[in-house]
Amino acid sequence: MIDDHSSSSLVVPASTQDRSQGVLSAAVVLVMYGDYQCPRSAAVYKLIKVIRQELTVSFGEDDLCFIFRHFPQAQIHPHAQRAAQAVEAAAAQGQFWSMHDTLFAHQQKLENGYLVEYANDLGLDISQFLKDLSKQVHIDRINEDIAGGIHSGITAAPVLFINNIRYTGRWRITELMAAIVATSH
Repeated sequence: MIDDHSSSSLVVPASTQDRSQGVLSAAVVLVMYGDYQCPRSAAVYKLIKVIRQELTVSFGEDDLCFIFRHFPQAQIHPHAQRAAQAVEAAAAQGQFWSMHDTLFAHQQKLENGYLVEYANDLGLDISQFLKDLSKQVHIDRINEDIAGGIHSGITAAPVLFINNIRYTGRWRITELMAAIVATSH
């Protein structure tokens, strides 16, 4: 049987296992599938950061939960998979969002040497970071994100779900903000 909802609904619900900012009980839960080497993913993430700031001022801290899930497109972005592993290695040391922001800010420089430099700048334990990368300790988590994305009908990043419904509007702040606000009521 074919699931007709796979292209418009989030199949894997948001959970405490996700990398999130905000509470899962928020009025709006945004789930973004992204790729650290993808310029559009970086642009969408910048929009979301602005929206989060504006909504926090307007509605309060608990009205929006943002979740990031990995969807590296290795066939077109050769450093995306390794970058996702670096973020997860940083997460193991409590620095997911710092590394996440760093990689989106420097997505033209995602080779191994740069990843180590970023980890060092964040004060991470470099030997542990390198061990995690070399042993691909976090690859299962990344593959779970990819599989969940595929089950939700994703073929390329970025993709955004607002309260489990795929956002299909334009990647402009006014349209995205309107969709988020409309969903929150």
